[in-house]
Amino acid sequence: MSQLVTARIRSTAAKLGLPHLAESLNQYAERAEEGKLGYLDFLDLVMAEELAVRDDRRFRQGLRLSKLPHHKTLDDYDFSFQPELDPRKVKDLATLSFVEAKANAALLGPPGVGKTHLAVALAVAACRAGFSIYFTTLDDMVRQLKTAEAAGRLTSKLRSYLRPSVLVVDEVGYQPLERAEANLVFQVISKRYEKGSIILTSNKTFSEWGQVFGDEVLATAILDRLLHHCDVIAINGPSYRLKNRLAAIERETEVA
Repeated sequence: MSQLVTARIRSTAAKLGLPHLAESLNQYAERAEEGKLGYLDFLDLVMAEELAVRDDRRFRQGLRLSKLPHHKTLDDYDFSFQPELDPRKVKDLATLSFVEAKANAALLGPPGVGKTHLAVALAVAACRAGFSIYFTTLDDMVRQLKTAEAAGRLTSKLRSYLRPSVLVVDEVGYQPLERAEANLVFQVISKRYEKGSIILTSNKTFSEWGQVFGDEVLATAILDRLLHHCDVIAINGPSYRLKNRLAAIERETEVA
């Protein structure tokens, strides 16, 4: 390939927004020559590589904007420590059919059993598949909405929780809400109903949500919309954090 043609292709690739092609043109040409690729095979190679690069760039950008506390995956989850949890149920969720159907997923259980880990892992999988995601704790979402409401920007702030394909709401039930706060949560749940997926974690059973939201009627209205299309997974096992802490204490005792 002549230097003039190479320079022209690189210039055209840059104008088309294909920087990877411009940078990797020589490698592509070498692979084509080594594999004795025909014109269509060479074009297929270039397009597949560029698509993979673009998907990876979009994935990394999506994770940056997601506010996820970490990027753990299902492979990092120790299912053997939670023998009552059926891995098949979680892996069924990981197919993301519930996201495609704009349905919801709820992970219930006591603190430390890995609810947030699983919620984040599902969100990462959704991001990898091309869905937009956003993570928030319930407490932070309520605080942000209250601040926006006081400043007359509630509608605008609501959009940030309505826009993503998947909204992860962590730690539902750790702090009781006042009725006005619960009403803000209802607005998010109601406006996302059948328009986008929610993945939530909670240390409370649904029967206790009346106490969480300070109003049985409002809690019922929230649950009605949330559970209409929802996969529920209960994790009733030991705490990972407590296991790790006890192991550390045992090591310290042995050393002493």
